Amino acid sequence: MSKTFFVDLTKCTACRGCQVACKQWKKLPAEKTENWGSHQNPKDLSGVTLKLVRFNEVEKNGKLDWLFFPDQCRHCVEPPCLDAMTVPGSIVHDQATGAVIYTDLTAKEKDKDAFQLSCPYDIPRVNAETGMVTKCDMCLDRVQAGMLPACVKTCPTGAMNFGDRDAMLTLANEKLAKAQKKFPNAELLDVEEVRVVYLVQTDSDDYFDPKAVATAAAKKGMSRKQFLAKLGSPIKRMTS
Repeated sequence: MSKTFFVDLTKCTACRGCQVACKQWKKLPAEKTENWGSHQNPKDLSGVTLKLVRFNEVEKNGKLDWLFFPDQCRHCVEPPCLDAMTVPGSIVHDQATGAVIYTDLTAKEKDKDAFQLSCPYDIPRVNAETGMVTKCDMCLDRVQAGMLPACVKTCPTGAMNFGDRDAMLTLANEKLAKAQKKFPNAELLDVEEVRVVYLVQTDSDDYFDPKAVATAAAKKGMSRKQFLAKLGSPIKRMTS
């Protein structure tokens, strides 16, 4: 059965254990950071930072909310980035787990920016040293060995959860019902489209400032996510 992450943001304390665990398991180097006015560091995802806890302060009705968002690849049910692939085998969609895997062959892709542009969530990045396009791979090696992804294993609050999709969606709906008693605007994001389902307590756009949207998206009144999703929406693939 395919796998799914469930991330309960009402329990996230921004300890960044998931961010560090990802680097440790993948043996990825630290990045030089600087004070840019936020506890969020590095400032963005990169070729060596595959998971990033984003911080944002939002004031509503005189109340300040400090919101945290562990950002990573969503492992889309129908990955639009597959349509950006020109080198066969540079992206593998593991059917057993649903994991979307970028392989060493991404280094041979001529238009590597196409991967990031095709992603509704702006996730893929190029590793400057290897030339590969990189992102979270669901810790597929761990999962295939019966282990939890490193980020889930290290989470001390229960914000990060992982398991069979049906079980995670059941858990997500249970947690949503509970969260809505305290946060009436709580919702689950993109449940049918992704394998990383977030429970947010407020408007999802409050969690981090999106990058500048394309002019076309702005003119059409769409968010960057909506624009890219429409632009790169995958055609349902048929198998005989």
